[in-house]
Amino acid sequence: MSPNRLRLKAEPNEKTRRSAILMMFYPKGDDIFMPLILRPQYDGVHGGQMAFPGGRVELKDKNIQATALREAQEEIGIKATDVKIIQNLTELYIPPSNLYCQPVLGYLPYRPDFYPDEREVAGVFEVTISEILDPSIVQVRTVETRGIKFETPCFVIQEQIVWGATALMIAELIEVLKD
Repeated sequence: MSPNRLRLKAEPNEKTRRSAILMMFYPKGDDIFMPLILRPQYDGVHGGQMAFPGGRVELKDKNIQATALREAQEEIGIKATDVKIIQNLTELYIPPSNLYCQPVLGYLPYRPDFYPDEREVAGVFEVTISEILDPSIVQVRTVETRGIKFETPCFVIQEQIVWGATALMIAELIEVLKD
């Protein structure tokens, strides 16, 4: 865990909301892939960052897994009803956005056509499981957010720096895949 994360004093409060992301595996050729998205540049907390498709719980969602599926369908255009849920990973509190985020693992039996929502997604990156498991992607880099530069552990995937909550989720995914 990043020492920067330990310095954050933010804690969940009455305004903390729940959210979910989808880590979706699918076959393509002889490999298994998962999509990561690049958020568009904007003034918000997560502008320009790599992430998994996901977002906040809405009243219409019957459970947290439904949130992950709905958000992935809205953001990258997958057919949510075709995704088989595998399991949830560890829910994570994300102080900058004041959200509890539930990572949900799912499997789609085919490579989807992606239809990214351009308001929420600047790009979709198809990442192989072997890329995720490659130890050389683990690095320390300088990132900037809200005008502050700092060094943080991260993953460098397809020349993109993946850090923060998304990196923590990938770290847990790596442990699950190794078991």
